[in-house]
Amino acid sequence: MTKNEDMLSLQKNRVFVHNQAFQLVFAALCVSMGLVLPSFFHLIGGAGPAFLPMHIPALLCGFVCSWRYGLLCGMVMPFISSMITGMPVLFPTAIAMCFELATYGAVASLAYKKLGVYPALILAMLSGRCVAGVANFFLLGLKGAPYGLETFVSASFVVAVPGIILQLLLLPILVKVIEKAVVYLEK
Repeated sequence: MTKNEDMLSLQKNRVFVHNQAFQLVFAALCVSMGLVLPSFFHLIGGAGPAFLPMHIPALLCGFVCSWRYGLLCGMVMPFISSMITGMPVLFPTAIAMCFELATYGAVASLAYKKLGVYPALILAMLSGRCVAGVANFFLLGLKGAPYGLETFVSASFVVAVPGIILQLLLLPILVKVIEKAVVYLEK
């Protein structure tokens, strides 16, 4: 197969592997990464909110697997992490993150099929943050704590700048490497 045929094959099959076993194993790997990566970032002194280590595996699962696996991976990661490590705190943070990361996984998968890596990544990141903002508004409202536009912008964009940059740099590279590995394995 020539290089052009390889690229044509990649563009025809945006969801890499239709094999359910592969997708299940890859989603489980992403959930595992979502449990381990935050521990490393928290060793740096609470760098989790800045570097967003759970976001990377949720987005990656969405790019590699179907939207169902991306959604499920993103949904369970914060909950399991909260139960095992206490990070993030279950209410309201982990619950809001369940909605946010589920949105990342689903939107990344659905948008990637039509738009390509960068547009899908940006759309998924913006969609997830909007969902997190709405979830935090309601959850913190139940708690009686205010959650306004300033808090949303600060938490979702200002504090998260290092994580946003990391995602924009790292994820397209990981997606391309995995695409090439899958094409190679399918030969």
